[in-house]
Amino acid sequence: MDTALLEMKAQTRKDAAKARRNAHEAVKNEAPLLLASHLFPVTPKASASIVSAFFPYQSEIDTRPLLGKLAGEGWTTCLPIVIALGQPLMFRRWMPGEPTVPGVWNIPRPTDAAGEVEPDVLMVPMLAFDRRGYRLGYGGGFYDRTLETLRKKKDIVAIGVAYAAQEMSSVPHGAHDQTLDFIMTEKGVIACG
Repeated sequence: MDTALLEMKAQTRKDAAKARRNAHEAVKNEAPLLLASHLFPVTPKASASIVSAFFPYQSEIDTRPLLGKLAGEGWTTCLPIVIALGQPLMFRRWMPGEPTVPGVWNIPRPTDAAGEVEPDVLMVPMLAFDRRGYRLGYGGGFYDRTLETLRKKKDIVAIGVAYAAQEMSSVPHGAHDQTLDFIMTEKGVIACG
């Protein structure tokens, strides 16, 4: 990856992290319920009914109310697990209220007793997004690697989930950055493209 892009992403991450923290402080209490109140942009099918979300880390928007709603609508729900640096994520079944154990960076994850699944829809955390479907993550490449791997196997829908204030006019991106199909925020759903 070229040095200029890496430097641009590093600076953008700092600015985006500050914007997300500010948004989190302003709307963290109502945002999860507002997020869950919007029509989910994908309908479960018999052949594609597994959706992953994420347990909120630092100032990320809380997807648990949305995940609970989706479980009630017939989706099989799960959370990601970091296996190792440079590796795609794995996923285990989980619904809000079920037990978790501390994972990498102390992010709660399902227990090892929870069944391993392969999601059809991934809700993806981020620091920033644009309407073309580019997102800025933390730089580990976990979701890009996971999306690339899953997209080689089957149709996957990637939904970025963030506060509306995390939107940028253009996110710096490279050839290996995977795009999102939709963005969900507390203010609504955006189809990317």
